[in-house]
Amino acid sequence: MRKNQRPLFRHIRNHSALFAELAKIRNQFVGHLGLPCDEFHKTPKYITPEGQRLSIEPERSIVLQNYQAAAGVKTILARHLPGFHLVNNSDIGFRYPTAALAGLDAPFIKRFRSEYFHTIDENRDICRPLNLSYGIKSRGKSDNREEYEVWIPEQDVKLDPSPLFIDKYAEDLPDKVRAFAAQAPLVHGWMGVKRCAFEGIYHNKAAFGDIAISVALSLDAYNIGANPDLSFSPLVGSSLAKGGAEIEWEVMGYYSPKSTKIEHDQIWAAINKTLHAISGPLEEAFSAYILPTNESKTERILSAIAQAGVTNEQIIDLNLKPWEFLETLSPMRKKTHDETRSVNLLGRLNRLFYHQDRPLPSLKELHFLAQQEI
Repeated sequence: MRKNQRPLFRHIRNHSALFAELAKIRNQFVGHLGLPCDEFHKTPKYITPEGQRLSIEPERSIVLQNYQAAAGVKTILARHLPGFHLVNNSDIGFRYPTAALAGLDAPFIKRFRSEYFHTIDENRDICRPLNLSYGIKSRGKSDNREEYEVWIPEQDVKLDPSPLFIDKYAEDLPDKVRAFAAQAPLVHGWMGVKRCAFEGIYHNKAAFGDIAISVALSLDAYNIGANPDLSFSPLVGSSLAKGGAEIEWEVMGYYSPKSTKIEHDQIWAAINKTLHAISGPLEEAFSAYILPTNESKTERILSAIAQAGVTNEQIIDLNLKPWEFLETLSPMRKKTHDETRSVNLLGRLNRLFYHQDRPLPSLKELHFLAQQEI
């Protein structure tokens, strides 16, 4: 793939510039489509029948045996979903670890995520963290889950994130989520992810009139550590417990004609119809490779760790904190076979991405795979 087909990659270390440029590319593309929908709106809060306003994640996904099985995902959508248009030059890619910070018994999912990049002229098998975030979600892969996320100030990554949730969401943060946010983070396990991402516009006038839905899609390849601290597991004979892949699609917002008021129920009906419409061609094309699961990726970390024989008592005893993995060497943790040697946590984390037996693909390979002709 030529570099000029992925202009967003020049903003890989600057999220503000990245999303500003992506919005510009998306707006120009919608203009070229000639649709009457010319004003962009973010996904609105979801209002329950009781009047509660929730931050909802309108997202769906399918889980595959491996990332190679997802070949041609862009081609399939462009050819077999009438009204769906791939946004030119919207391709971007990420490599990031995700930590599950609450166990299988928790009422919600709590996660920590940090995007990783190599520095200039550095070996690409080394990735370093940037853009730290905490997120809380409803459990599982149910319809339209609640989602709350905050960015942690880089100058103080050990900051208690609960006031940040309250500051951002205020009265939109339900009391049960507020209480859960205040619980101290404890790492239950890690996942390394490589992501190929791109955007699409779905316009179905017969189904929802002059609304065009903006959809972010991604192809993820991932590895899950066999232990919370990513050390070797005798039970599975590896530092990796599980690998896999996932195709996700999430509604980011919608376009509608200027000065036209779209009712809450109308836009949410369009969102849900869009999510369902995209699932059709994907489930048909990849039916032989889909793994049935009701787990989110974060929950897959938890179940993989449990299947590897790690107990809650061991996790509590390790007392790992997410920010430890932003350090190269742990000042407090030592290698089990040599108490004089510090644990290189960053090196262990990198092995999730570059394990010699199960390396994750390059971002270039993922993008090439997604656009293959089928």
